[in-house]
Amino acid sequence: MINIQKYVRAQSLEEAYTLNQKKKNRILAGMLWTRMESGNVPVAIDLCDLGLDKIEENEEEFSIGAMVTLRQLQMHESFENYCDGIVAKAVKDIIGVQFRNLATVGGSIWGRFGFSDVLTAFMALDTYVELYKGGVIPLEQFARMQYDRDLLVRVIVKKKPGVFSYQAMRVQKTDFPILTCGVSRMDGVCKAVIGARPGKAVCIHDDRHLLDGEVTEKKAEAFAEYVAEQVTTGSNMRGSAEYRTHLVKILTGRGVMELGGVRA
Repeated sequence: MINIQKYVRAQSLEEAYTLNQKKKNRILAGMLWTRMESGNVPVAIDLCDLGLDKIEENEEEFSIGAMVTLRQLQMHESFENYCDGIVAKAVKDIIGVQFRNLATVGGSIWGRFGFSDVLTAFMALDTYVELYKGGVIPLEQFARMQYDRDLLVRVIVKKKPGVFSYQAMRVQKTDFPILTCGVSRMDGVCKAVIGARPGKAVCIHDDRHLLDGEVTEKKAEAFAEYVAEQVTTGSNMRGSAEYRTHLVKILTGRGVMELGGVRA
């Protein structure tokens, strides 16, 4: 259990950023993982008064505030229609509705957790993050960065024309995934995102143009083999590295076939 010594509802991003520069101070998101930690937090910083709990849409993009919950995402019809429902599919097995009503997009993306369905799904889209000081950068770049004291303000998903698929393997529903896989084709360019390796998600682009033209089973198998060669896997209590590499091939192949209109 954590011991919060002072609770502050920030009235501006600048106030939140300034308070967060002290190493032991913490930004509060959904508090679902933070509450299971131990130790003292001198100042807990809540962003709930900053209007970051909205999903906004225009002709070019979706702008998703850091305090938007996973349940809001799951139930947002326009967003899910655009991304072929992959985000709703990615979050549906995250514990339960009560949990998803609290867990936030900002906390899920900022954490860059190895087990994150959310990170994998968003990396399969044309996604950017807006940092208070760091500006707007691609999510793929953000996922590789070291943790710092900046603030994640919102997640931006560009409405690039495409088709998308999401796959995950679990021992049972609501469990942490053994492996996650997002596959997309946007403007004719394909990529696969592999998470829960058990490391955080990585993106593999079809640099060899294995999926150019019409999708076939043979092409899907070739791309799946290529992705498995590029992705480093590890072992933990949920599965061995060898099993995860096998799953990379299976889930990537299924995802590619879905892109081609064949539901595996």
